[in-house]
Amino acid sequence: MTTRTDQDPTVPGGAAVRPVALITGVGRTAGIGAGVARRLASSGWDIAFTYWTAYDDRMTWGREAGATAAIVADLNGRGASTAAIEADLVDPQTPARVFEEAERRLGGVTALVMCHCESVDSGLLDTTVESFDRHFAVNARATWLLIREFGRRFAGTAGAGRIIALTSDHTVGNLPYGASKGALDRITLAAARELAGLGVTANVINPGPVDTGWMTEEVREHCVRATPLGRLGTPRDTAHLVDFLCSAEGGWINGQLLMSNGGLA
Repeated sequence: MTTRTDQDPTVPGGAAVRPVALITGVGRTAGIGAGVARRLASSGWDIAFTYWTAYDDRMTWGREAGATAAIVADLNGRGASTAAIEADLVDPQTPARVFEEAERRLGGVTALVMCHCESVDSGLLDTTVESFDRHFAVNARATWLLIREFGRRFAGTAGAGRIIALTSDHTVGNLPYGASKGALDRITLAAARELAGLGVTANVINPGPVDTGWMTEEVREHCVRATPLGRLGTPRDTAHLVDFLCSAEGGWINGQLLMSNGGLA
């Protein structure tokens, strides 16, 4: 794992300082978070990212051995300095701790990209109170606290700051996930107005169904049939849109919920 060493670009031989992106939910090499991290690293960003292996342990896909080290090595190979931070976002103290560690190791954060989630299938009749509360703690409350921390700490150039969150509109049979993601939308889009004085943009992306290892063959076939382009979304699809929104060229897009799902009906 490399540590950032800033060099003054005005000094002969010095290299320009790379901006820092903090990406949450980068737990597996096949995930959307890892895809976003790779794309931004290739575009010249240093990357702080969070992961929480205890979540993967609860999921059907299980923990991916060596994932964090593999992601760090990949990002380093793309020229990025990195900070991998294990973070339980159920704890309301975690967002401040994550920012403190990211700043200590890499410097001030310019882009906050939130790919984290709690996602356990259950419907109206079988969702437990514990599960409902956990979904809202991770998907809604942690999103608010991360954005709040970003707004309190951001000291970059006006117009350079970026906030991006990933959402979903799936609620049938997936009540706590979909409902808490709906709250995430509203929280994130509020930042486009409330943080306007900082020159920070805030947008939400709905990537549609992306198979990162959770789909059954039945779900996979259904999603392909329902998508006009006849394929599933990939982490790279989402990553390219995040990369554009984080670029100077993407700075005029603000306060939007963007559908990036191949026209899924």
